Amino acid sequence: MGTLRVILGDQLSETISCLAGCDQSRDVILMCEVWDEATYVAHHKKKITFLFSAMRHFAADLRKAGYRVDYIKLDDAENSGSFKGEVKRAIARHNPDRIILTHPGEYRVLQDAKSWQKAFGLPVEIRADDRFLCSLDDFRDWAKDRKQLRMEYFYREMRKKHGILLENGNPVGGQWNFDAENRKPPREGLDIPAPHHSRPDDITRDVIDLVEKRFAHHFGDVKPFHFAVTRQQALNALDQFIDQRLSQFGDYQDAMIQDQPWMFHSHLAFYLNCGLLMPLECLRAAENAYYRGDAPLNAVEGFIRQILGWREYVRGVYWLKMPGYADENFFEATAPLPEFYWSANTKMNCLRQCVLETRQNAYAHHIQRLMVLGNFALLAGVSPAAVNEWFLIVYADAYEWVEMPNVSGMILFADGGFLASKPYAAGGGYISKMSNYCENCSYQVSKKNGPKACPFNYLYWDFLARNRAKLADNPRVGMMYKTYDRMGQDKKQAITDDANRFLKSLS
Repeated sequence: MGTLRVILGDQLSETISCLAGCDQSRDVILMCEVWDEATYVAHHKKKITFLFSAMRHFAADLRKAGYRVDYIKLDDAENSGSFKGEVKRAIARHNPDRIILTHPGEYRVLQDAKSWQKAFGLPVEIRADDRFLCSLDDFRDWAKDRKQLRMEYFYREMRKKHGILLENGNPVGGQWNFDAENRKPPREGLDIPAPHHSRPDDITRDVIDLVEKRFAHHFGDVKPFHFAVTRQQALNALDQFIDQRLSQFGDYQDAMIQDQPWMFHSHLAFYLNCGLLMPLECLRAAENAYYRGDAPLNAVEGFIRQILGWREYVRGVYWLKMPGYADENFFEATAPLPEFYWSANTKMNCLRQCVLETRQNAYAHHIQRLMVLGNFALLAGVSPAAVNEWFLIVYADAYEWVEMPNVSGMILFADGGFLASKPYAAGGGYISKMSNYCENCSYQVSKKNGPKACPFNYLYWDFLARNRAKLADNPRVGMMYKTYDRMGQDKKQAITDDANRFLKSLS
């Protein structure tokens, strides 16, 4: 008799809280690949490959460290297909006297785990996930009595709490945020390093074969596969980012270049969100690069803000607002997701490039997600449920806790401004400035109306016109309505006609 310790697929850290106090001679660790988790949405084939391979490698590392691991593969003959079913079978095999797990990252999994105690007649302890730098209780305390939860103020408190980029309690460089310096458009001749590559081993190749056989109908390409799948490989990816990409990450973090999907971004969210890397070690690595003189402050601060600010903040918002957050739909948007989000069959080059890269890499950087793919869904009035599902399916770093606040709050403004102060809507001019996509497009970004005009241009104004009753009082949008009101009636009618024609063509 001992403890059954359950480790989920996004908890691949040997310091995970459910392992604290583990008696290696008596306790058993349960890890399982289950059909329900692979298919509750039809995850990208590369995402499934990455997580199953990382899980199998982690289980092997635990065994080497002396732990007793009961690992259930997807194609094991008796696999029940669900977490609950596998816990039940493990109880029959090991006869534990209690179950311990770390707080799941998704609401639906937590609800399932909360049912185990009654279902199995055993004590179930759900421990806090202390891999994050702000506990859920601390976030609730911070959010209490605030009408709006602005990330910037949360971020400053986190900087102070963890002593990141501080001198005598004040921000290094005299200001907290250097985002204004991080918006350079792409330029000719940028030397962009290749992303980190890990060579697939026998374990990964077995998983690739499994995924190609069992998930052939899912979106995305499995090969080429070069993600890190072990702790050491993830650390190598971190080191490579610090050495090769961080110095220019700040300047060009918003830039987009055709056939350069990786740019100067870190691509570390894959490994942070499944537990192979810890946030504080990433922050310290970047901070140390600044103090060594290897990276400028705007780059280091921007990277730190993404992790210590945004990542912690959206997790707090998710758990503060669930389960109702999943149903938010401020604009009452109902349109289906356009087919080209799967096929890339669109004349809009920016969207085609982002979908093609997403299909190949299970990755797109944050401006591609926000200002191209997300911006179009916002302007086109696509249902938040459909957009949330797509983002959760296609990106290998996507889990509901991080995906939903980014989509419903940041991209779609579906929560009515709880997370963001304004909708991130934009016409084609922004994409033209921050990318070279428009050079190879069938549409002309300089044209505002007509069949050759960039659809983003008239969809932007149509979005504002459709939603005026909901947005007119927003101080960050009001100026655009003054511009709209100065347009002639013919111009306004052309906007409406072009938008209706284009949106109708999607269906």
